[in-house]
Amino acid sequence: MADKNLFLLDSFALIYRAHFAFMRNPLINSKGFNVSAITGFANTLHDLLHTEKTKPTHIVACFDTPGPTNRAKKYDFYKANREAMPEDIRASIPYIRNMLKAFDIPILELEGFEADDIVGTIAKQAEQDGFKVYMVTPDKDYGQLVSENIFMYVPARGAKKREIMGVEEIKAKWGGIDDPLKVIDILSMMGDASDNI
Repeated sequence: MADKNLFLLDSFALIYRAHFAFMRNPLINSKGFNVSAITGFANTLHDLLHTEKTKPTHIVACFDTPGPTNRAKKYDFYKANREAMPEDIRASIPYIRNMLKAFDIPILELEGFEADDIVGTIAKQAEQDGFKVYMVTPDKDYGQLVSENIFMYVPARGAKKREIMGVEEIKAKWGGIDDPLKVIDILSMMGDASDNI
């Protein structure tokens, strides 16, 4: 039976990462439009679809929705210190969504939930259905979801090659914990300034 490889894109994490990768030397097109996020996102897609050894058989782009999440409604402090989305990123999003449509990559988003929630839910369900799942994100929080068939895929950036982290890599990254689920405990004790926790 052929491998079933599902790649789940944490779209906004990838968009922000691409935008800030070019912060010192933004990519500006002939019309004065900053295309850094678009270019970086396109490069990641190209690498996944054309150069990655583990070929995606399935791929989905997950997005946050613009409105408040259920978490933010329940806890008013959640992400309260986060800066507004840079205008260059906001202007890039329609182009990135059109790019995904052109590649025939489905977009998933659900009102009240973050992309993280969608990726985590689908990853666990897909694992049950016999998929190998690759969560494409630089976000350390995803380490808690890693299992025998669920991996963190951190795309290449600059001179740094892409990294695929399975159970052993997550355990080592977090000081030799004995189970990726303990990432939850570590992050709970450390807090997270980006989430205002």
